[in-house]
Amino acid sequence: MTMSYRSLLLLLPALLALPPEGRSQAAEAETAGPAAIALTLEEAVGIALGPAGDARARIAEERVGQARARSDQSRAALLPHIEASFGQQSVTRNLAAFGINVRLPIPGYDFPTYAGPFDVFDARASAALSVLDLGAIRRYQASRKGILGAEQERESARDRIRETVARAYLGLLKARAGLEAARSNVDLAERLLGLAESRKAAGAGIGIEITRARVQLANERQHLLAAVNGENRAQLELVRTLGLDLGLRVEPSGAMAYVPEAVHDFREALQTALERRTDWKAQLEREEAARLEQSADRMERLPSVRLFAEYGTIGSGIDDAVPTRTYGFSVQVPVFDGGRTDGRRAESASRLRQLEAETRDLRAQIELDIRLALDSLESADLQVAAAGEGLLLAEQELAQAERRFEAGVGSSIEATGAQTRLERARANRIDALFAHGMARIDLYSALGTIAQMISGGTNP
Repeated sequence: MTMSYRSLLLLLPALLALPPEGRSQAAEAETAGPAAIALTLEEAVGIALGPAGDARARIAEERVGQARARSDQSRAALLPHIEASFGQQSVTRNLAAFGINVRLPIPGYDFPTYAGPFDVFDARASAALSVLDLGAIRRYQASRKGILGAEQERESARDRIRETVARAYLGLLKARAGLEAARSNVDLAERLLGLAESRKAAGAGIGIEITRARVQLANERQHLLAAVNGENRAQLELVRTLGLDLGLRVEPSGAMAYVPEAVHDFREALQTALERRTDWKAQLEREEAARLEQSADRMERLPSVRLFAEYGTIGSGIDDAVPTRTYGFSVQVPVFDGGRTDGRRAESASRLRQLEAETRDLRAQIELDIRLALDSLESADLQVAAAGEGLLLAEQELAQAERRFEAGVGSSIEATGAQTRLERARANRIDALFAHGMARIDLYSALGTIAQMISGGTNP
């Protein structure tokens, strides 16, 4: 039984609410064969992008959360720091240990060695604020760029998932088309075998024709078994890509079809890719973040200004505590930190140069992806046209060969040869459609518009 993914979700609460007898019947129905769900390509992508789908989407989402947390940490250096404390102490001090040893020329007077015990109560609040710290400001700006880069990386991961699902979905369509072609080839071989047997029974045929037809039928049945195995493998690969139970089967909507593409100008395609590709945007955000980090490291040598204030009460107890306060500002001027700042500047400069090289390499890769996709699409268009013409001619040849064989003016060799060429023409047609679908996926992925292709409602 085949049901849509949405229908399966709607029926799930009802299935859970069934009495034990109903659940046992459902279990027996399930063991009768693997459950199948009908999915369009857009629905399949939606499952893969869902919480239980491809792990890459969840990992990318967690990286966005980590980038936001790092930004919050960087922002903390620019916000006020407020602390409060209170405590009660009982203190005894050894004055001699602190070098306090007073000798007075007074007979009978000895300076005490110990002070205490005495009580100290202290309750106060303190606050500090960085008024001017250019290095901290730059680091916070870099962290904001890090968030944007992580968000673009998340979208890039989602695009890669869409591409992976589209390829697996198209692979299943190809496997099913191959299975249907293999079944058609078996039916054709059985028909030719029946025709040979009829001719032999009528005294117009010979035994070698029946043997030849049986050999061809055995070959076609072997090909059918291989096609069944290929369809099962494609099913498992798609189900695994979607993150579903491997016991499920997917019924794809429609079949492979030729979807002509408008001619794309390379320069316009490149401009579209630079505007739409999320991996390119993420790379630019990473490079800008590294540039801000380098600026922050350079600004660590500049003075910083800090305000501070403290207010509280202190005394031997709560009853006799008196208020005290401290406030002011400080200017910190870095002089020498053992080379730490120089090391950080060298590291950030090296990282910036690395990212700049990666940016240049990615742009070249984008240009290569577009050129290869356009060339593949043009070649696939020609392959589809040639395969369609070849399939039409092969069908005509087989029809003529069957008529000649049935009329007794042709041999089984002609029919078998025509059958073989029709089988090859069918395979060529499937391969051409598959190549064209893959070329479309490559093109939309290169342009960064794979989501628009999938939401268009047509298979690759």
